Formats: sequence, structure tokens, C-alpha cells
Amino acid sequence: MTDRYVDVGYSTGEVGFGRKAAVLVVDWQLAFTDPRFALGGLPRLHAARDQTAGLLEVARSKGLPVAACYTAYCSQKDMPLWKVDAVRKEFFYGHECTQMDPKIHHASDFTYCKNAPSMFFQTPLITFLVRENVDTVVVAGCTTSGCVRATIVDAFSYGFKVQVAADCCGDAEQGPHDDTLRDVGRRYADVRQRTELENWIRGSQ
Repeated sequence: MTDRYVDVGYSTGEVGFGRKAAVLVVDWQLAFTDPRFALGGLPRLHAARDQTAGLLEVARSKGLPVAACYTAYCSQKDMPLWKVDAVRKEFFYGHECTQMDPKIHHASDFTYCKNAPSMFFQTPLITFLVRENVDTVVVAGCTTSGCVRATIVDAFSYGFKVQVAADCCGDAEQGPHDDTLRDVGRRYADVRQRTELENWIRGSQ
């Protein structure tokens, strides 16, 4: 089977790793992992959350910076025009669904709120990464086709080497997950499995 993207020059080479990496954790909040909430009963997200927890254990043991975010708003006045019902009804400061999943959260993480799909959009993330002398980011979280993709594109746009932990990202359905990873892998990032990234982390620190 031919791949027209490859034929015309996409997927050329690898991004690779730089001198220092940080792990970016997108939206592993209870809204997406606790079945009590409208978006919290998706098995693919639960599996990716558990994989992320394992990756973070290795990253923290080797001293890698971890930045984790959740999404919340004061009211619909400061909320973008989401077409996701649960976001409009539940994602408000103080609502339990905005709390970080305890399997993910650690007191040493740089944890903050975002109000758009990307972890970078009008947030303090760039300041944190510059202070930590980071040139490589490892992206995990949910959902792959939404906020994860937006974060990947912005990380690329800011000049970071982007590594995506494929099995640490989750989506409602397998198709959009696979399509997104295939597409960002053609253009912006290296898409790898958790074990490969953990081996690099152990060997580079």
C-alpha cells in the first residue's frame, strides 16, 4: 500500500531528544477518569491514565520536571464556545470534576489550570519550561484528538523537540486516536511507546 504523504516527503527522519526533557500531562482530571462524571466512563482513557501514572513514576524518580494541567472556568463568560455539553455544565472552579486524578497528581508537579485546548495558550507553562532549561517535551493525556493534539502543535510551534507517549494518550474511540498520532507523527513529533521513552529517561539522566 502506498502512502502519498511519505511519497511527497512527509515523515522524514526523527525529531529526537535534546539535553533535558519535561513531561507534559494534559487534563488527567476526574472529569475524564471518574465514571460519576459525564466524560469519565471511557475505558480507553482509563487505560491511558494508568500508563501515564507509570511513566510519571519513572520520570519523577530521575528528576524530570512534570507539568500537569486541568481545565476549569469561573463561568460561561470566560469559557470558549465549547460544543461539549459536559464542559459547559461541569467544568467550573470548585467542581470535583476539575480535581486532578490521584493516580496522576504529585505535590512536586507544576500543576495549573488552562482554559483552552492547548497547555500553552495563555498559561505560565513556557516560563516553567524555560526556567527548567527544557528543550524536549514528552506529551501524555487526553483527549488525543483534542487537547493533546493542540498541545503537541503548540510545543512544536515554540521550538521544542516533541515526543508523544502513544499509550499514555487516550480518546473516546480508537480511530481518532490513531489518526491523530499518525498525523502528528508525519509533521511535528516522534510517536513512541511508554517503554521506549522510559528507557531513554533512565539512560539519559
